[in-house]
Order: sequence, then C-alpha cells, then structure tokens
Amino acid sequence: MTRSRPSFIRLPRASLAAAFLIALAAVPTPAQTPAKTLFGAAKEPAPLASRAIGSYARGCLAGAAPLPVDGAAWQVMRLSRNRNWGHPVLIGLIERIATGARSEGWNGLLVGDLAQPRGGPMTSGHASHQIGLDADIWLTPMPNRTLSTSERENISATSMLKEGVREVDPNIWTPAHAALIRRAAKQPETARIFVHPAIKKALCESAGNDRGWLRTVRPWWGHYYHFHVRISCPAGSEGCKNQTPPPAGDGCGKELDWWLSDAPWTPTKPGEKPKPKTPLSMADLPGECRMVVDASAVTAPVQSAPAQSAPMPRSRPVR
Repeated sequence: MTRSRPSFIRLPRASLAAAFLIALAAVPTPAQTPAKTLFGAAKEPAPLASRAIGSYARGCLAGAAPLPVDGAAWQVMRLSRNRNWGHPVLIGLIERIATGARSEGWNGLLVGDLAQPRGGPMTSGHASHQIGLDADIWLTPMPNRTLSTSERENISATSMLKEGVREVDPNIWTPAHAALIRRAAKQPETARIFVHPAIKKALCESAGNDRGWLRTVRPWWGHYYHFHVRISCPAGSEGCKNQTPPPAGDGCGKELDWWLSDAPWTPTKPGEKPKPKTPLSMADLPGECRMVVDASAVTAPVQSAPAQSAPMPRSRPVR
C-alpha cells in the first residue's frame, strides 16, 4: 500500500506577500515599543554631557548623576526602583537642602523618586520626573541610623493628614515640616513645590509676613506624605522647556478654596473608570532622546506596573 502524500493549498504569490506583510506589521518596531519600556530597561546613565531634554512630562536625561544612597544628611528609599538619578544641579540642590535642614530640627531626609538613569517615561507611577529635574522628599524624618535595604523597600511614609478631612493632623504636622518646605521653595533653582492642598493651607496660615515663597508652593492631588521639588532648566540644557511660572500672589485665596472644596475630588462621571492613556512612544519625545536611549546597550525590559488612577476634576487647575 502506497503512503499518501499530504495535500497543500497553493496560494497565489500576491496572497503570500500580503500575509507576510500582515505578519510583519504585527511585530512591534522600536517606534511602536512604549518609551517607558526602553528607558526603564537602562541601568546606567547615557555617557553624554549632562543635559535635560524636553519637558518635565515628555523628555529624557543625558549624563545623569546619582544621588548617593547614603549621604551625610539623607538616605535614598526604594532602591530597587533605581530612580536616584538626576541632573547634577538637582543632585546638588537636594544635598544642600538636606544639610541645611539640620539647623531646623531634621536629623536628615528620606528621599524618594528622582528619575531613571536616562530619564524618560517611567515604568510605573509618575507622568513627570522625565528630565532629571524632579524629586520627591518624604515628610517622614530620617532616623539616626542607616536603614537596611529591606526597610527602605517596606517602610511606609507618614501621612500628614487628619483622617476624613482635608486638614493636616496637628499631632503629626510640625513647624519643622513647614520650615523644610519653605527652605526648599526659597532655593534659586526651585520652580515649583507640589504639596497636598491641606499642607498648602497649613503653610498659608503659618507663614506670617514672609509670604513670597508661597507662590512657588502649588496644591496638587496626592503629596500628603512627601513633597515634590521641581527645578528650572539648568544652564546648558538646550531644548529643555520650563513650565509657565505660577500665577502672581501667594496662592492662598480663591484658588486654594477650590482645592479644599469637593470639586477636585469628585469624578466627572461617578462609577465610570477612566480610560487608560496610550503610553508614550519614542516618536512622542524629542528626537535627541533616541540618541540618549541608544548611547549604549540596555538590559532586559522592566515589567511595568499600572499607575493608580485618580478622579479628575471638571475643570483643570493651574499646576
């Protein structure tokens, strides 16, 4: 008995070519790969001259410098994230704030996220922190000992808020907290400080006649266990885009009243989950960021975690 030969369907050459093109289109190209995957994979900074490129939420960082994980007056938290990188001007500012804060009762500072080694969109969490000019500083004082790696991963920062209301807790919030934020806001490099509206209110009430620095302190969602320092574009950072300066005044009037009302915290459509945003691609970033991400080999991609969604207000305030 002879063995039967399998039958094949012969496709016209045009159909084969079309099938090949369809399969090829399904393979992600570097332009389609989310930029956060490429930047999140980099473990070392780009070996280029230090330069912040683009805007705070759409850019990258060349020649980043690391904030030492243990300093004379600070310790870096969440080491596994590898986000203790920034423009050298930001690194110098953090060191100066931390050292100066000792005169105001702080043993030292616990420092959260700065930027990834090459900046760019983060694998999780922040929309900004992309060009090495943003830093999160915890409002929990540094203990008088060196924290272990495990402690830095698992210790939670302390909320400054009284539960159930938009007010600081007087048993937690102290004049030392206000002095630290005032010190950071008064630095010449500082463009903005982001804090929870309740913290802004507490600062407004205790500032006295020295109120010029309050313009720099901006209310924003979250930021009740840390404050966010943002500096202006440093000299030599061609292509870096500064944010529009805050409105004139101390920001303690009607604008703050709005933040303390229910409006910013009420979803536009209750019960409806916000649609996830499309991740930024390399095409969304300045062209120089391709040079930054390709400056040397990167390691395997980091798995991203979904960012937490927050209810959005009916009208967007000035940040």
